[in-house]
Amino acid sequence: MAEPSHAAQGYHDVAARIARAAQACGRDPAAVTLVAVSKLQPWDAIAPVLAAGQRVFGENRVQEALARWSDRAHGLELHLIGPLQTNKAKDAVGFFEVIETLDRERLARVLAEEMERQGKRPRLYVQVNTGEEPQKAGVVPAGADAFIAACRRTYGLEPEGVMCIPPAAEPPGPHFALLAKIAARNGLTKLSMGMSDDFETAIRFGATSVRVGSAIFGARPPG
Repeated sequence: MAEPSHAAQGYHDVAARIARAAQACGRDPAAVTLVAVSKLQPWDAIAPVLAAGQRVFGENRVQEALARWSDRAHGLELHLIGPLQTNKAKDAVGFFEVIETLDRERLARVLAEEMERQGKRPRLYVQVNTGEEPQKAGVVPAGADAFIAACRRTYGLEPEGVMCIPPAAEPPGPHFALLAKIAARNGLTKLSMGMSDDFETAIRFGATSVRVGSAIFGARPPG
């Protein structure tokens, strides 16, 4: 875990790396959003990053996010980047601006019902399990087109993008390229891909947001 001052420096370093990576491939750095992954981090590590100007944060667990951000969320954009259980959908719809882990029809139905009930429509990303790893959430690539179509036609949802987490032991580039193709053929404009070890590669493949934790905060605490 980084000391608070190191977290602020980590944030500035990551922001500079994002800008350089974007410029290197002819992209506007402002087209890439940094999602600072604050999950499991103590507040004294997060506060300096917030003070340095970061306004977009990613959380894995609904209840943890509620406990951390309920009194601090004004002016921020909070992303749910961890798997979402249907029994947490009500809180997720009410609290997050972006839900990045839509990955099955039952969840689509429950989210649609909650959005209708609450009159709130968080932005949605479909999670794609590009490596088809059994331990990971996400729709398999071969099922992505049909699932996105079902979200739109059956449930009245309008996903704005797709998200993936490539297998740790494989080069990420082919996974990012696959995700970009799925997005393009389904008319989706947002690509959430790239983490601390590979976000510069993701930017080359068109990432519009990158989810960075350890490069800002240091190694995550266990939990």
